[in-house]
Amino acid sequence: MLIADRYEKIVELVNERGSIRVSELSVLCQVTEETIRRDLDRLEKAGRLLRSHGGAVSLRDRQPETPFTEREITSAAEKQNIAREAVMMIKPGDRIVLDASTTAWYMASQLPDMPLTVLTNSIKVAAELSSKERIEVLSTGGQLTRRSMSFVGPLAERSLDLYHVDKLFFSCKGFHFERGASESNEQQAMVKRKMIDIADRVILLADSSKFGIQAFTHVAKTEELHEIVTDYRPSSGQLEQLSKLNIKLNIV
Repeated sequence: MLIADRYEKIVELVNERGSIRVSELSVLCQVTEETIRRDLDRLEKAGRLLRSHGGAVSLRDRQPETPFTEREITSAAEKQNIAREAVMMIKPGDRIVLDASTTAWYMASQLPDMPLTVLTNSIKVAAELSSKERIEVLSTGGQLTRRSMSFVGPLAERSLDLYHVDKLFFSCKGFHFERGASESNEQQAMVKRKMIDIADRVILLADSSKFGIQAFTHVAKTEELHEIVTDYRPSSGQLEQLSKLNIKLNIV
């Protein structure tokens, strides 16, 4: 297969599947993984696809993030109540990770100045905590996304691999009882997946507008969650499902 033909096949596969790993492309194109990595680097520079940790994602179906300033005023009262409840779950000495959601930012603003380690990919969260001297703040670094004022990409994902935390507090674009949590943006979803991997306890913060929504990119299965903090009131069937999965529900 000529190099140009291989490039076209890679782009076609990425667009067809939405995302694909280096190992899969290596088998399908019958070349080494190192060759595929070089191909992906060249194709990203040419604007044909987007590199991700361990593979590539399509630009064709990529959905823009909702700007932070817009999310900040959407369901603000509900998010603040959810944040207040979540802060009560944190104890001095905890090591926690906060994502780049507005609810996590509300949490940061409400956190008392106590001995705590907070890891985040959010510039807004880090800035909010900067005046609290007893809280140690760690930022992932990575590629800056201006719409959400957060870091994403391979560097952000790799930096998360260095840590282990007691609790993760995160939000999402949508939550479906059967399909789990999802995001509109592939890069944010991949960072959140990594956050789930390093946390002992996974806590979803989701206002009622998120329920029943299935966004573009999968983040977590329902059974990967330990707690949900929300203003949504599930049906009896949904409550039974959460009970069977041992997921604690906190309704504010």
